Amino acid sequence: MYIVRSAKESDLDDLFELSKLENFLNLPNDRARLKKNISKSLDSFSSSSFNQKSTFLFCLEDLALNKVIGTSVIHAQHGTDSSPHFSLVVGKESKASTTIDKSFTHTTLKLAVDTDGPTEIGGLVLAPKYRGSEFKLGKQVAFSRFLYMAHNPHQFRTTIHAELLPPFNEDGSAPLWEAIGKKFFQMDYQKADILSRKNKEFILNLFPSENIYASLLSKQAQAAIGAVNSGTLPLMKMLKKIGFEYNNEIDPFDGGPHYRCERTSILPIKESINTHANIVESADKNFLIMSNNSPSFTCFMNPGSVNKKTLELKESELIDKYINLDKEIRVIPI
Repeated sequence: MYIVRSAKESDLDDLFELSKLENFLNLPNDRARLKKNISKSLDSFSSSSFNQKSTFLFCLEDLALNKVIGTSVIHAQHGTDSSPHFSLVVGKESKASTTIDKSFTHTTLKLAVDTDGPTEIGGLVLAPKYRGSEFKLGKQVAFSRFLYMAHNPHQFRTTIHAELLPPFNEDGSAPLWEAIGKKFFQMDYQKADILSRKNKEFILNLFPSENIYASLLSKQAQAAIGAVNSGTLPLMKMLKKIGFEYNNEIDPFDGGPHYRCERTSILPIKESINTHANIVESADKNFLIMSNNSPSFTCFMNPGSVNKKTLELKESELIDKYINLDKEIRVIPI
């Protein structure tokens, strides 16, 4: 059995183990930083109001092993006065000459800065051995964020933002970084990425402020603009399926695409219901169910159906443990 819940201090060892899988921005391979992230998340979940600095860390737990096997994150606001959101706006510029009877449309990249940014979702991690499970574990830990947003909309901005990873070279560098960033910052991709997590001043002051013409870049760099790597492709498809769209902006370092959707238009949030439920012997669909009988945020997948606006849930051990049928229950389809 599996649940998704808010992170707690005892998760530190499991999270540190997960952080070794890759170089995750939201799950750093640094025990001190992970401990700080957990503490920040605990404060965020305990608050009932919007705070632009809030960060919510969700953990997927294998109850049979009492072990965290996946994570996801919500940042209440990505792009503030103290930590701006930077992107490259992908545009088009047409040029024509009557003298030589030729016309061209160029792809342009221009740095944009946002200090009043949207809510961001990210940090989606799942241990390899659990991927492709019949229990939709990746989807559970991803959709837990939407379930929480549906129940606590006042804690988030009206627009939700997601940044996806682009194709990388074998040495871990990014084609777009090699074509642009490296030339203006004179450092490697990993060093710049780590530095930008602490201070973004160098981006504003060293990055080109005018249009960059993509046609001047290598073919590999041009192909990386707005592209995703093979491991990120399923996430991109999932986001598009529930309402997210590419907003013609990319990461200024690696060229990964940015996707956005209005919070109330995200399909799981749109289809969320908060109602009483009845127990039935069988059901043909799955729902992600938020516990109404737990002191901290907890949710789990369970068979259910909606019959004439009445929620019907199949009896299970998780229902018995985490649900009080005398109270309303928040669910989203999954």
